[in-house]
Amino acid sequence: MSRKLVVGISGNLTRPSKTKAFIRHIAGELANGIGATETVFDVEDLGPSFPLARRIGDVDPSARNIVEQLTSADVLVVGSPTFKGSYTGLFKHFFDLLDPSSLRGKPVILAATGGGERHSLIVEHQLRPLFGFFEALTMPTAVYACDKDFANGVLVSEPIHARARQAVAEACRAVGARYRVGLAA
Repeated sequence: MSRKLVVGISGNLTRPSKTKAFIRHIAGELANGIGATETVFDVEDLGPSFPLARRIGDVDPSARNIVEQLTSADVLVVGSPTFKGSYTGLFKHFFDLLDPSSLRGKPVILAATGGGERHSLIVEHQLRPLFGFFEALTMPTAVYACDKDFANGVLVSEPIHARARQAVAEACRAVGARYRVGLAA
């Protein structure tokens, strides 16, 4: 039996990235919870062939490898920084290249970051419909963090940590694994 795989993808365009660190944190907890390996990418990792691609066959082999890891993963953790009320354009472009059936039934934790709390509905109004189109199994709990929840690029907010643990527990149940870390009371 092969080891489970958790793949995280961040729509961030710059490095260092709070969003990628946030996705990595959630993916790491999830991987630990289901006994999986994890890998996290951002759109920058897709390389120079990606922005001009009109179909998945237009991207170079390294970008195709990322797509293959994402579509074969047992669970996904996806997120984007909020840009003008939505996810980034390249984040959407990435998912535009995927076959509509490629994520059907796949458990997905939705996450986003933003400058302030006013952007928190991005997960419900932007990300959830996108993954609904793919017929993915989005977890009921989505996780949003804003600038005040981080210190030096590290998530420090206990309420956001608790929400992430709740989403991870839901994803563990979705893949039939027992969550090892446990939820805070």
